[in-house]
Amino acid sequence: MSNLADLRKDYSLAGLSEKSLARDPFRQFDRWFQEAEAARLPDPNGMVLATAGRDGRPSARTVLLKGVDGRGFVFYTSYESRKGRELDGNPHATLLLPWYALERQVIIEGPVARMPREEAEAYFHSRPRGNQLAAWASAQSTLIASRAVLEQAMQAVENKYAGREVPLPPHWGGYRLAPSAVEFWQGRRNRLHDRLRYRREPGGDWIIERLSP
Repeated sequence: MSNLADLRKDYSLAGLSEKSLARDPFRQFDRWFQEAEAARLPDPNGMVLATAGRDGRPSARTVLLKGVDGRGFVFYTSYESRKGRELDGNPHATLLLPWYALERQVIIEGPVARMPREEAEAYFHSRPRGNQLAAWASAQSTLIASRAVLEQAMQAVENKYAGREVPLPPHWGGYRLAPSAVEFWQGRRNRLHDRLRYRREPGGDWIIERLSP
């Protein structure tokens, strides 16, 4: 077994101060995201989505951030997947974007709502055709007997839609998380990390708070 104590790390790349922050979390996120892209990090839009159902049991998985603006952070999935079912019962979630090479992470919390159908349809038809077909072939999060079953389902939808446009499945679409809090975490020496959080007040204004590491 590996000795995890040998993996100790001291964080020293950068710091984060209140005066360096943008006025709102969306601008600050865009700034950091551009820096993640410039650093050529693999999948800089990869993020952990944490949800919990009515029973309170949490679950997490990696999804891809597919859009962000002043309304929130967007991802797409099957409504019938585990995350979709949990969001139906408890429409609140947390997103975590871990940019390890930059010693940074962004944590986003807030309510989640389904996106309008027309927006989901526009995005669906921008995807590679194979991805569109897979949305029909896979009953996400359900048990299957073997890989062969999945491949047979894919072949069936390929045959069904051969030579014509693949329609948007009724069980597939987008979600938008409207943030109530966004934390920017920058690693620092001796574990005295910088944690600066934007929190939305009832009137809609953002305040910035420093959290102890």
